[in-house]
Amino acid sequence: MKKFRKVLDGLTTSSPGGTLGSPSCGSAAGTPTSAPTPKEIDIQETLLSENFQLCKTVRHGFPYQPTALAFDPVQKILAIGSRSGGVRILGRPGVDCYCQHESGAAVLQLQFLINEGALVTACADDTLHLWNLRQRRPAVLHSLKFNRERITFCHLPFQSKWLYVGTERGNTHIVNIESFILSGYVIMWNKAIELSTKTHPGPVVHLSDSPKDEGKLLIGFEGGTIVQWDLRVKKTDFRIYYDEAIHSVSWHHEGKQFMCSHSDGSLTLWNLRNTSKPFQVTFPHGKIQKDGRKESCKPILKVEYKTLRSSEPFVIFSGGLSYDKAGRRPTLTIMHGKAITVLEMDYPIVEFMVLCETPYINEVQEPYAVVVLLEKDLIVVDLTQSNFPVFENPYPMDVHESPVTCTAYFADCPPDIIPILYSIGAKHKKTGYSQKEWPITGGTWTLGSHTYPEIIITGHADGSVKFWDASAITLQMLYKLKTSKVFEKPKPVEGRAAELVEEDPFAVQMVSWCPQSRIFCVVGISSHIILYRFSKNDANTQIVSLEVRLQCEPEDVITPSENENNPCFTEPGSHSPQHHHQYPVSPGSRTPESAKDSVPCLKVRERVVRVPPGYQSDLVIQLLWVDGEPPQQITSLDVNSAYGLLAFGNCNGLAVVDYLQKTLLLCMSTLDLYGATDPYQRLTRSPRRNRQSTSGLTELTDNQQSVDMERSKSPTSVCVCSVGSPVPVHYPTSLHNDPRVLPEPVASLRASHCSPVFYLLDNVKGPGRKLSLPTDLKTDLDHVNGHCTSPISQSCSAGKPRIPMGPEGPRLSRRGAGRPPFRKAQSAACMEISLPVSHTEVGHASRRAMLQQFHGVTMYSHDEHHTTTSYCWSERESRENSFSRSRSSSVSSIDRDTKEAITTLQFGESYGRKSDVLPTPCLWVGTSLGVVLLIPMSIPTDQEERMEEPVTIGPSGAVQMLKGSVLRFGFMDYMGTVIQSPYEVWRDLNAPEDPDRPRRRKLVNFSPSSSQDACGEGHLAVVCSERQAKVFLMPSQSCLYVHNITESSFVLRADVVSVCNSVCLACFCANGHVMTLSLPSLRPLMDVNYLPLTDMRIARTFCFTNGGQALYLSSPTEIQRITYSQEMCDNLQEMLGELFTPIETPEAQNRGFLKGFFGGNSQTFDREELFGEAAAGKASRSLAQHIPGQAGMEGMKVAASGVVGDLARARIALDERGQRLGELEDRTALMMTSAETFSKHAHELMLKCKDKKWYQF
Repeated sequence: MKKFRKVLDGLTTSSPGGTLGSPSCGSAAGTPTSAPTPKEIDIQETLLSENFQLCKTVRHGFPYQPTALAFDPVQKILAIGSRSGGVRILGRPGVDCYCQHESGAAVLQLQFLINEGALVTACADDTLHLWNLRQRRPAVLHSLKFNRERITFCHLPFQSKWLYVGTERGNTHIVNIESFILSGYVIMWNKAIELSTKTHPGPVVHLSDSPKDEGKLLIGFEGGTIVQWDLRVKKTDFRIYYDEAIHSVSWHHEGKQFMCSHSDGSLTLWNLRNTSKPFQVTFPHGKIQKDGRKESCKPILKVEYKTLRSSEPFVIFSGGLSYDKAGRRPTLTIMHGKAITVLEMDYPIVEFMVLCETPYINEVQEPYAVVVLLEKDLIVVDLTQSNFPVFENPYPMDVHESPVTCTAYFADCPPDIIPILYSIGAKHKKTGYSQKEWPITGGTWTLGSHTYPEIIITGHADGSVKFWDASAITLQMLYKLKTSKVFEKPKPVEGRAAELVEEDPFAVQMVSWCPQSRIFCVVGISSHIILYRFSKNDANTQIVSLEVRLQCEPEDVITPSENENNPCFTEPGSHSPQHHHQYPVSPGSRTPESAKDSVPCLKVRERVVRVPPGYQSDLVIQLLWVDGEPPQQITSLDVNSAYGLLAFGNCNGLAVVDYLQKTLLLCMSTLDLYGATDPYQRLTRSPRRNRQSTSGLTELTDNQQSVDMERSKSPTSVCVCSVGSPVPVHYPTSLHNDPRVLPEPVASLRASHCSPVFYLLDNVKGPGRKLSLPTDLKTDLDHVNGHCTSPISQSCSAGKPRIPMGPEGPRLSRRGAGRPPFRKAQSAACMEISLPVSHTEVGHASRRAMLQQFHGVTMYSHDEHHTTTSYCWSERESRENSFSRSRSSSVSSIDRDTKEAITTLQFGESYGRKSDVLPTPCLWVGTSLGVVLLIPMSIPTDQEERMEEPVTIGPSGAVQMLKGSVLRFGFMDYMGTVIQSPYEVWRDLNAPEDPDRPRRRKLVNFSPSSSQDACGEGHLAVVCSERQAKVFLMPSQSCLYVHNITESSFVLRADVVSVCNSVCLACFCANGHVMTLSLPSLRPLMDVNYLPLTDMRIARTFCFTNGGQALYLSSPTEIQRITYSQEMCDNLQEMLGELFTPIETPEAQNRGFLKGFFGGNSQTFDREELFGEAAAGKASRSLAQHIPGQAGMEGMKVAASGVVGDLARARIALDERGQRLGELEDRTALMMTSAETFSKHAHELMLKCKDKKWYQF
């Protein structure tokens, strides 16, 4: 047992209060600090470095930017290639495998070795790869790199080991699949065409062997030339020259006809009896105009010609629409006899493939489905029904239905929550799907033994929230919630006013969910919060709305000496008295942006609405516009069902809401929260100038009714009292009346020193939004403006530079003429955050370089020596780039900060003051300056009193300090067990009441003293910031351990998680490192350089959960799940599905005597005899380079179970082979004995008959 003593002689690095000084990050564990403690803490740490290993588990969603498609008709598995070099292989639900080419080159074409468990990929870097699919994690066996020619098309005949490769030069090469070596047999383009041809035929766009004779190869060139090459005699059988470019070719199964698609929207049918002209030319979508000419049509990119026994053949093609119909969606056309069906698609068609019953090309194909790969979707059409319905897709391909803006991951959920959500969500599923089974049924998958309920929540740009069942490394949608139904639909506007309307006003920015109480909160981009309760019954409800005024005015932080310090941005009218008018406007009225005041961004539905079973809105909280400035986005949120409280904060301050009584309890700026214990001795803020006698930061309205609070009108005349004795302030218990006690902070307001840099940032007001990228699925980091509101970054402003102007319109100019207050909601697919700039010598240059790399903007120094630098940004730069404010813990830089964002909040049972004996409800508050505040609360315990009596909140002034923004809180008892936040057991408020069993609140409280009576009172508090982690002892508030996590980078995400029946701190840094620290000693356990932060999408969506799992959005359409647990890595092979299953290859149909006699001698064709080294010789070494696949220990480890299974099967096969060899040996010995006996008898007969004459016989 390892013992942690809180008094260690000789190791003193920081004060118990957690001041700015901290030890260097060089020790193997968190450094104990010398703090007097009453006793010794004995905690057994069971986690070791051997318990951790990082690896990817599974990837969900639609393959981003797909490029290629392939299908194995025997194994019934599907492969999709992407532009980034990824390959997704799909089988039955649960069989989902992701492979990645190391080069990252786009996949041009995929070819299955049908029923062989292998796949050939052709990439844009002119390399062929052979993948082994007979293991759960496919690996590359061979690669072949072409050096002098570019690959354009590949074809692998069924049951052949020779791959035909067409190139851009028009040549056709042949590759041996087994050895992956080029054959010396080459079909040169100049031999394939006539010598009299003066032009190059173009790249090879098609290769296929004739169904009638495998020895004949059909070669299609882009320029319109088609050649049938006789592989045996090495010459052409016929040549076809057509005026239009060729895109694809498809054979009739008898081998007597083939069909071509062309660039003019035509289909040509060619008969081998007469190749001088096409047998038939059709323009499926080209109509004859009045002048007798055909309409010009778009190219037909691909055509499939498939036959049936019982009816007319299918002709299926994509494209070919006429040009005159602009705006039409992409189409797939199905021609069956005289019937033509046009299927319109939501996205452009990348590739399609017809699924047939037989793998043999010379048999009747009998097509039964069409797989259509779109840019952002995968659909399968049922061909066996006349109306061509689509199959219901069992894969989670609609993760990106609306761009993902946030994620949350919950492991080990209550077991009953998934069936309940699924039953509610199943009622709203779409109908009209095909009744047949999903046709892609390959592979095998079984539910592993190491499974537990897991749920992933995704928030989207359209305001929708999706709950996904993520158990057993699968993903299935359970329930979809539309938050936009709470609000009125925005009225359509035209002209310039349209630019001022947000295109995604309901976008989800943050979610908070309690699985036990089923309380769910959504934070939206329009500075709104929606609290939902779960019910199994529908109800008629009226949505209750709270409107909160939480806004800091720019005038509150400007000192009279600003213009002297920054002559570049003088404002003649900035110090003249301004008249501030209140405009009586409504949310729906069209008023100038500068006229908006005390109105929310959205309008809540006021009428009674009927809500279906599921999550039903209980309360809507909205921040208000103030003097033409939109409210700042919410940066932190926490809700506690046991307390009935909801807390949220932004860069202006903190607010606490009692959602049971629907009242606002606390609403004040961050500076006011400090009371007399402000760790930064900031300069006194200048008084307000001619401000109205408004309630300042704390104003509450209900349905446009304002309630002024008793706040001091002068920021320098706040009543001072002793710490712990808050000033009682009358406050409404409901939305209308009744007194309530609200503690007032104890101190005077202070202002921070304004350097020219922050004068610019605070006064050049841009839009009050950070999430501003378009919601289309692009990854370019552009169009970022406004205030940073990421929970991991302090708020800042960017916009048009301030220019001299008169007093007639200073507020409108902060945003720039004609600029919208906020733009599209930025999806997590293209999310960008403002990275903090370090002021330490170690991290300043690297952080600035990182900013330059991500934002494409030159960063300026914030040091004192550069405060006189002139900052001149163009309007475009200020609009498209973001600027980060310093969050260093140095006093010199903090003094210049004007706003301090609330970055994290946590309710829990703790000790608000050092003198507390028993734990009480508390709110832990973390800020962007590394400050930790502890706010105790007094909550009535009786149910009736709780609904009537007020909740008392009093900031105690307890302050702790860390480096960088505070990211996460965690609590542990003296036994090393995580203390969960208390919660209320779920109860259905809409269920019929039972008079015998009245519904009462049932609370589950995890008090620190409940499980440690023998250890005494108190608990441990774990606090993690961007740069360091600390463990505090409560209630003494002394720092036990401190560990500097990083100096050159910063932490993006941190969570206290349970792994292997223990607990640790997991961190993800901006430099791509994933780290785990033991608790409470903060000893490093794992540090893996996993993922360089090349995209802000990852920073916004990365999240840890219990069980050693994590996830992030790897692309705009895909969720990547990873594990950092060695136990799960060991069990991963058991959880993954098998891609290859042994299946007998279907036998070819009996062709009959006449067909075999008159149909050619295709059965006698031997490719080995033609293409082998003995006949064709060796290919030029400079033409292509063979690269053997990686067979290192890592690849062997990943494929361990697959290899074990293969070895077991091989051992069984060897035993069977040995048995057969033994039987063969016995039969051979018996035959030898019989032969000897026969020889003996023959010899005796010969001797007997030797001297006899012929007439004696």
